[in-house]
Amino acid sequence: MKFLDLFAGIGGFRLGMEGAGHECVGFCEIDPFARKSYKAIHDTEGEFEFHDITAVTDDIVRGIGRVDAICGGFPCQAFSIAGKRRGFEDTRGTLFFEIARFASILRPKYLFLENVTGLLSHDDGNTFETILCTLEELGYDAEWQVFNSKNFGVPQNRERVFIIGHLRGAGGRAIFPFGGNESEASSVNTKRVGNVNPSGHGMNGEVYSTEGLSPTITTNKGEGIKIVGVLQPNFNQSGCVYDPNGICPTIRTMQGGGLEPKIIQRGHGFNAGGEHDLAPTLTRNSWQENNHLSDGFRIRKLTPRECWRLQGFPDWAFDKAQAVNSNSQLYKQAGNSVTVNVIEAIARRI
Repeated sequence: MKFLDLFAGIGGFRLGMEGAGHECVGFCEIDPFARKSYKAIHDTEGEFEFHDITAVTDDIVRGIGRVDAICGGFPCQAFSIAGKRRGFEDTRGTLFFEIARFASILRPKYLFLENVTGLLSHDDGNTFETILCTLEELGYDAEWQVFNSKNFGVPQNRERVFIIGHLRGAGGRAIFPFGGNESEASSVNTKRVGNVNPSGHGMNGEVYSTEGLSPTITTNKGEGIKIVGVLQPNFNQSGCVYDPNGICPTIRTMQGGGLEPKIIQRGHGFNAGGEHDLAPTLTRNSWQENNHLSDGFRIRKLTPRECWRLQGFPDWAFDKAQAVNSNSQLYKQAGNSVTVNVIEAIARRI
């Protein structure tokens, strides 16, 4: 299946779609730094390349030819609880209608869209109703579901709503609902071999075969997000420190300035630590690059590579992006991206 990658960022949609066997014919991304990472990671030779989507004329869109799907995580700041939630009053919010414009011309069988869950409740649901009505007028029947990245093989608590638009009369089966705890992004599933609880029941007693995958981490028995400290100044989640035995909160679109996510590190060897303002990224031999949190604990930032891993990007993709971008851009790009594992799981059902 051929797809067009709009609001492409660093290519999270593309990696997931290609992992499911689909083919990209072109992309659109306005951020020049994200575009550098995208083109370093993906082979875009001979593809359509657009920058400002509002500058792409209808005639240019027609020149793309036939595509089976349009993908896009359209800008979410207008709907996010972290933003001012101005919705369609915000110019970023109106970019959804650019997807609608492309769809009205190209008439793909599928629209595959992503946004923050705040989209569902914004303006008491009126914003989402407008989106559904727009799709309906274009001839698309819509279905949607909220997925959490933690259920798809990455230790990050990141809820997003995914929307599938089906071109009316073009056939195709329903994609949603389905669960992520079966590790949908892989052809290998969990294999239960027994239960150690006296009753023989209960998820915490389940024993799984080493030939399969580990089941989803649950939020009971201390496996959820656990806050063990707060740094000052505390700007929302950026000041919280989380226990490494839990999962990471949502990766934000931080851009340096001390807002990078942090993880606890216990000192070892010469890495005795000390009391400092904020730890820079760890190196293999710098004992001083720790920050005292409380007795027996140290903290450090998540590295850009770790943030990309939390979004499901393979290290080879990060290495290519790192060669063309600064750490501050790499942090920002991870926070703006979709989680590759979730995209691939959905794409395998299209």
